Amino acid sequence: MLRLGNILLWMAAAIILGKARPNVKLHSQSSSGLRSDCAANVIRLSLDKALAVGNQLEVEAINGTKHILLTPSMAAQCGYSMESDPWGNTRIYTSLMGCFVDNKDDATFNVGLRLQMYGENPSDVVSHDVSQTCSYTRWASREILCDRNYMEVSHHIANLDAEAKGQTRDGKDDKLNVNPEASGASQGIWKMTFYTPEPVAMVLQEAEQAGYAAKTTSSRLVMRSPYNTAETYSEDVAGVPMEVFRVSTYYMAPQGLNVVNLAAACPKGGVLFTEDMISWHVPRRVTPLLDGSITVSEMHMGINGQRLDRSQMGARGYTLSTTDFHIVVEIPLGSPDGYYKSHAQDYQYHITYFVEPMLEVLWRTDDTQDDTRYKVLFPIMTPLMPQSPQIQDDTVPETRVFSVLLGTFLHDVELRNITFSTGVLTVEESNAKGFTVQEHSLANGSKIFSLQVPFDADVVLKHNPERMVTSYFLPLIFGLIILPEETPFALPVDLQASLQDVVLPIMSGTCDQNQFYISVKFGSHGSNVKAIVGPRELTAEMAEDYNFYENGTHLSLILPYTAKDAVFELLTAESVKSRIDLLLLDRANDWVLADLYLACYFPLKATECHPNGTMTALAVKVESTRNLKPSQLTLKDQSCTPQFSDDRFAYFSFSVDTCGTTRTFFENYMMYENEIRLSYNNAKGAANTSPVDPDYRQTISCFYVVNETQTVAFSAKPRTYEPAANISAGQLMVQMRLAQDPSYELFYQAEDYPVVKYLRQPLYFEVELMHSSDPYLELIAENCWATLYEDRTSLPSWDIIVDSCENRDDSYTTIFHPVVSDSRVLVPSHIKRFSVKMFTFTKDNEVLKDQIYVHCDAVVCDTSSQADGSCRGQCVHPPGLSYSRPAGVKRERRSTDSTRQRQISSGAIILSNL
Repeated sequence: MLRLGNILLWMAAAIILGKARPNVKLHSQSSSGLRSDCAANVIRLSLDKALAVGNQLEVEAINGTKHILLTPSMAAQCGYSMESDPWGNTRIYTSLMGCFVDNKDDATFNVGLRLQMYGENPSDVVSHDVSQTCSYTRWASREILCDRNYMEVSHHIANLDAEAKGQTRDGKDDKLNVNPEASGASQGIWKMTFYTPEPVAMVLQEAEQAGYAAKTTSSRLVMRSPYNTAETYSEDVAGVPMEVFRVSTYYMAPQGLNVVNLAAACPKGGVLFTEDMISWHVPRRVTPLLDGSITVSEMHMGINGQRLDRSQMGARGYTLSTTDFHIVVEIPLGSPDGYYKSHAQDYQYHITYFVEPMLEVLWRTDDTQDDTRYKVLFPIMTPLMPQSPQIQDDTVPETRVFSVLLGTFLHDVELRNITFSTGVLTVEESNAKGFTVQEHSLANGSKIFSLQVPFDADVVLKHNPERMVTSYFLPLIFGLIILPEETPFALPVDLQASLQDVVLPIMSGTCDQNQFYISVKFGSHGSNVKAIVGPRELTAEMAEDYNFYENGTHLSLILPYTAKDAVFELLTAESVKSRIDLLLLDRANDWVLADLYLACYFPLKATECHPNGTMTALAVKVESTRNLKPSQLTLKDQSCTPQFSDDRFAYFSFSVDTCGTTRTFFENYMMYENEIRLSYNNAKGAANTSPVDPDYRQTISCFYVVNETQTVAFSAKPRTYEPAANISAGQLMVQMRLAQDPSYELFYQAEDYPVVKYLRQPLYFEVELMHSSDPYLELIAENCWATLYEDRTSLPSWDIIVDSCENRDDSYTTIFHPVVSDSRVLVPSHIKRFSVKMFTFTKDNEVLKDQIYVHCDAVVCDTSSQADGSCRGQCVHPPGLSYSRPAGVKRERRSTDSTRQRQISSGAIILSNL
């Protein structure tokens, strides 16, 4: 419960100076921002904030030619008070019985005030002289005024004879009866006895030095006391705490010494608050002022010292009522006669509401018929009310802009800055950076703030919780201040949105006779990807070797086909097939964003025949012989080792009549032939390779014709040496499995079907030749297709692999993945891997069924037989051929040996509707 005497801002927002300022140049002027009026027994002066804002205000009372500076203590002693809101709107109240008021027969009163406003420069002073004349004749026998900073009581006395004025009980009291205005009437007061409630006697000068004021007018005796003095005390009246001032005043009248008992009691509480109402309770019987029964003849309420009639009260929702013990004034919270104010208690946003009601009661004592006018000016401020500003996240992810509303706030709150992840920006800097910060005023005078930030701004944090999904985070701290005090407080806000907006990188590659050329167009990850070239992550040293170039949107690599990270797939007489693998991975999760497997034939002579009878041969370590050490290769004569070797090549140079070279004569030429081999046992009988490693044999031949030398292609031969396996018959088993991810380490089991996948999610298939370690056998995925039903011959169907190649008519092309030896894969040629994106069959834009089955025809061929035309490798065709089947052509089984062809199918794969 707040009685706002303690929050009075005397002299507006300034501290009154106790001395005059030197060298002040006064500019007396009138202003429309100053208004004065009469409010019964007080005079009210209103000062608009436009005049007071930014200034320090001093008030002087004009007493004839004198100007008396009203300090806070003198104002309380002399009947002046001031109320100022935080923005400078100021009201100054003067009691008609106050000091320095020109009083004519207690009927006409004239007040003069000088308002001096000082700017930042002390010599820059603006002065306003204001005067107001009021008539007031409706004096009650006793009038009690409770103002913000003082209590005043005046009592009717008989007219004093003019000649008697100034007389005292004896001459020695003359020096004790001098009051601040040197009024002749006050010279009739001799002494006072205060009741605390114990009696305390003082002569007039002592009382004035203690802060009290006393005087007589033509018909009234006036006493005034500030609050919380030594001679006032508190008393609970009907549950309302009140401050009481009781005094017996002795004064000289023509007929002799008179005594008048005076009392004032002013409420210090009695206010109750609800969520929407202020209830002010004043005792119906103010017992410190009463000796008997009374009758209330008038009761009024007002605002800011001005009475309101019933229609005005009704329009504002005010009520004035009585109970058995109280007079109750009810004011709706937020009524237009008060104002809200913001606060930042412990850096948290709160508000208060301030209003200044007035209560005026006129009662008559039943036995004496004396009437009393009781008037209370009572500023009320609610307790701090916590406010939690609402955060309204209006972000629509598809617009790629964060949008947030913050509010509501009172009009005295301003947004000063916003803390982003990169630092603090003012509102102006935020708008200049391309963000949109706005203030929106509402009809009720409150405001909200809005902020819009694009997803692509550098203050937005991003990460990918899923391969194709981006989560955007915008952490904010709104820095706000409360005016005019500039009290800061902050409001943290975290915004988040997710979009399936990942754009994958696009990779392409070409070759010339010596090098690979790879180009990458970055996706939404930009250059923040991890590049894996072959088996290694791309480093700065590798980038320099591979002519790495990056411009923010693209990167390119140029590397020779003999690069360390390239692998050799196949060696022919005139060329070598080299392949480079490039993977782009998400740095945080190692998701594969894009992959490229670029294989090309590069010119390379494996055998050369020289006229001097020298043969040279080059052996190459291919991918299928990953454990081969070229330095261990020999010719037929195992003492003939490479002249040069490294981890990929072995170079031999020898004469045709050495190293076990054989010679064969034909009709018009002769042939020299040798063999590069890796025997299981070296000269010491130790094993060079394990039995599961493929046997390495490379036949090299030279044909010599008269005056002519030629190089003839070499070919691999089956084992012809002991020990040899007995010939027997058996079944070749082939299986097809669906892998859970591109690592091909985990596979769906039979109990996992049907498998559920999202549309366009990659399906990773592996086709494997089972239970065979023969390195000369190769598995070819010849034809693969998808059907709506489990029957492999059912319609509709869609080609995935045609004649061992991807279906070029499919916009989502099948991708073949390389297979290398590891702990599970012993013979890479026995396995084929490919991926295709999940799809469904539709008709007239309607999904026929949310599932597919995948079927394949696989062929097992002999790589050691040149006569086996089916063993040309996976997707090895002359350039320019189309691998798709013409529309309407029935699927036919390829005419290969049925003992080497296998038919396999997957379980059901269902499209997820989530």
